[in-house]
Amino acid sequence: MSNPSVVLRKIHDIGFENRPVPEIKDPHFVKIAIKCTGICGSDYHYYETGSCGSFVVKEPMVLGHESAGVVVEIGDAVEHLKVGDRVACEPGVPSRYSQEYKSGHYNLCPHMAFAATPPYDGTLCKYYLLPEDFLVKLPDHVSLEEGALAEPLSVGVHSNKQIGTKFGDRILVIGAGPVGLLAAGVARAFGATKVLILDISQTRLAFALEHNYATHAYNTKGKSESDVLAYIKKHWNGELPTGAIEATGVPACIAMAINLLDKGGRYVQVGMGPSAVDGFPIAKVGENEITVFGSFRYCVDDYKTSIALIADKKINVKPFVTHRFTFKQAIDAYKFFGEGKAIKIMIAGPE
Repeated sequence: MSNPSVVLRKIHDIGFENRPVPEIKDPHFVKIAIKCTGICGSDYHYYETGSCGSFVVKEPMVLGHESAGVVVEIGDAVEHLKVGDRVACEPGVPSRYSQEYKSGHYNLCPHMAFAATPPYDGTLCKYYLLPEDFLVKLPDHVSLEEGALAEPLSVGVHSNKQIGTKFGDRILVIGAGPVGLLAAGVARAFGATKVLILDISQTRLAFALEHNYATHAYNTKGKSESDVLAYIKKHWNGELPTGAIEATGVPACIAMAINLLDKGGRYVQVGMGPSAVDGFPIAKVGENEITVFGSFRYCVDDYKTSIALIADKKINVKPFVTHRFTFKQAIDAYKFFGEGKAIKIMIAGPE
């Protein structure tokens, strides 16, 4: 067998390599034939700049971490999966010995081996290994593409769990990129009766309304915080958001989200911004008893929740894939991603 892989060699240099086929050495591991992989903004960031946050590409690295595939081999201790099962791949495996793992916060493990995060190779290849408990079996009516979308959807699930989104909540989402859109959709699925999404792209705002990811959308291009406040009060009968999901990392958006929250509101930071933010409205946080949360990737049962939301038709992720490329077109797919015309690009696995 061969293992064709899409490898980032250096900035703006992607190529195809035939890597060794991984061998199962731990009896709890499973070998998956990858069938589809989405392009994430972090993947493109490595391609464009060679780094993402504190992670720097120093050696050639296989790209990709939003994947689904078919089980082709199982370890001797695997109990719940069999050859032929279709699975969504949770791409980050923590140390089983870290305090973060033992306390139920494995997404914060400092020893996390996360696909396509230096120094670990990603999933944009033919064969990939994962432990059984980091794979979620797909119901028959859930496609492999939908399974691959469980990765960004799980980010939306985790952010909503962080602020405890529940029935009756009024949620503000800033940023209509993939994560913001899915976070808004999850807020609706979790029972929020009002969801307002803000962005400067009318196309993405229209997408959010068309596919029921949000109840309201507002284009903030050329608008001020007071304009947004007036819109909310007019369309929400004077009520303010009970929760805010900030998915841009832009300092002005962070401040606006805090300032627009109702008293006792909950705020979660999802978008990656600068290491420090000037102008953060700390007085508003104190005076209005705003609770501030962080959100990093996903954690216990977030993947299972995502697959359940898709399977139960609580959220429709099918329209999310706007462009598709074959494995041989992967280099073109990354170049196209940089044009900003796609919501989600999906690359098929190698034949």
